[in-house]
Amino acid sequence: MNNTKPVRVAVVGAGYLGRFHAQKYAALDGAELIAVVDTNAERAAAVAAECGCEAHGDLATVTDRIDAASVVVPTSGHHDVALPLLTAGKHLLLEKPIAPSLAEADAIVAAAATAGVILQVGHLERFNPAIRELVGRVKQPLFIEAHRLSGFSGRATDVDIVVDLMIHDIDILLALVDDRVTDVQAVGAPVITGQVDIANARLEFSGGCCANLTASRVSTQDMRKFRVFQPGGFMSADCARQTNQIVMRGPDDAIVPEMYEHERADNLMTEIEAFLAAVRGERQPEVSGDAGREALRVALAVTADIERRLGQLDQGA
Repeated sequence: MNNTKPVRVAVVGAGYLGRFHAQKYAALDGAELIAVVDTNAERAAAVAAECGCEAHGDLATVTDRIDAASVVVPTSGHHDVALPLLTAGKHLLLEKPIAPSLAEADAIVAAAATAGVILQVGHLERFNPAIRELVGRVKQPLFIEAHRLSGFSGRATDVDIVVDLMIHDIDILLALVDDRVTDVQAVGAPVITGQVDIANARLEFSGGCCANLTASRVSTQDMRKFRVFQPGGFMSADCARQTNQIVMRGPDDAIVPEMYEHERADNLMTEIEAFLAAVRGERQPEVSGDAGREALRVALAVTADIERRLGQLDQGA
């Protein structure tokens, strides 16, 4: 598209996260926020008034006037919202997870490819400076562990903890380890919702790397930490504080720790700026539809093993 003109965008979904998307677009010179779209007219009007754009209840009323959209609706609605936009040739920033099923994810990825448009999946932590530091430094990961814990918020209860939160760390893991997952072992339990609210997964790769991931949305403390061990030392990322600790073997086998405190970054703004740059043809999307689909595939394998174990418990009761 013409790189000199602002990208005309709509935000579909005016909930908690959709409001933030709208705020970011409204603040950017490289974007023109045309509308906020939501079936809840009152919610759409409130966000639109805050961001200085139109409010609509029907996406079809604005499709012809936009170049791109952020789709920030519940995961169960991703397929039905994304496909008409992609078919109409609109670029999409689609919140994670890409879809609730691989069949729907495949349909979304195929529609984007057929239309020749950008499809970026909203795995926000990829834009965290602490994670970017890891991606730039990790060379031969042997063991990885991640903890992603939070209190219960009441949001995203249409999906389990694996595709709500653990999928962030699955996506980071797959970005760090260029290899195939060969074994998945997982445990988890529903605590507050009817879905699994706390889970632990052990993933093994064909090259020997192992990862242990823990996620909870029923914890009394918040934690978003990622650690990578490789020959010569280890590295950690505190996603909440946006800091890194790098501990490497130095001269004479001395252990030399280093701390990196990054300038505080707005991860969502960085993600949206990257999406707009991809729409303008300046770069490839950092998290492609294929990457989002692969993260979903592994997440569903984790969920399947948890359900298998829970089924065994039910049978033994």
